[in-house]
Amino acid sequence: MIEQTIKVMIAEDHSMIREGLKQLLELEPDIKVIAGFSDGRTAVEKYLEVKPDVVLMDINMPQLNGLEALEKIKSQDANARVVILTIHQDREYLLKALELGALGYILKDADSRVLIEAVKTVFTSQTYIQSNMARELVNEYKRIKSGNDDPHSLLTDREIEVLKLLSKGMLNKEIANDLFISEKTVKNHISSIFRKLDVQDRTQAAVYAIKNKIAD
Repeated sequence: MIEQTIKVMIAEDHSMIREGLKQLLELEPDIKVIAGFSDGRTAVEKYLEVKPDVVLMDINMPQLNGLEALEKIKSQDANARVVILTIHQDREYLLKALELGALGYILKDADSRVLIEAVKTVFTSQTYIQSNMARELVNEYKRIKSGNDDPHSLLTDREIEVLKLLSKGMLNKEIANDLFISEKTVKNHISSIFRKLDVQDRTQAAVYAIKNKIAD
C-alpha cells in the first residue's frame, strides 16, 4: 500500500484535458498534481525544478513531442518515472516509448481506473502497459520469432480495418462513421499506415492492400 503522496507532473497541450486529468487524479487521496505544462520543451526545462514522482506525458505536443521530451528528461534523470498518455494505439510508438525509458503506456480513452493504476504502478518503478497495448508487444514478439518482415505485419488491428475501408474508396468521414471514431483519429491512422507501408497516397495504399489480400 502506498503511504506517501505521489507528486504528478502533467505534460499535455490541451488545457481542458490537463484540468480533467488533474481532477481525476486528485480524487485519489494519495495523488497530488503539482504542475502542468502545455509543451514538451517547458516540461523538460521545469522537470528538475518541479521534481515530480511521476510524469504523465502526451505524445502530440508542440515544441518537443512527448517522445523527444521523454528522452531529454531521462538524460537529466535516469530514474525518471514517465507514463505516456496518447491516442496512438500503435506498437511502433509503444516500442519507441519503452526503448526511451517510459515505464507506462496508456491510451486517452482508457477508464479512469487505468489512469490511476498506471500512476501508482509506475510510482513503484514497475512497468504498466494498458492490456490491449500489451497484446501489441506479444504480436511484435511473435513477428520477430517468425521472421515475418512484411510491412503490413506492423499494422495494428485498427489500422488494418482503416486500410480495408480506405481500399473501398471510402472518405475519412465515412471511415470515421463506420468505425465510430473521429476523423482526426482516422487521419492519424492513415498517416501511420502510409509510413509503415512506405506509400505516398491512398491509391498506393489501396493497391498494396489488394495485392497482399488485405482488402476484402
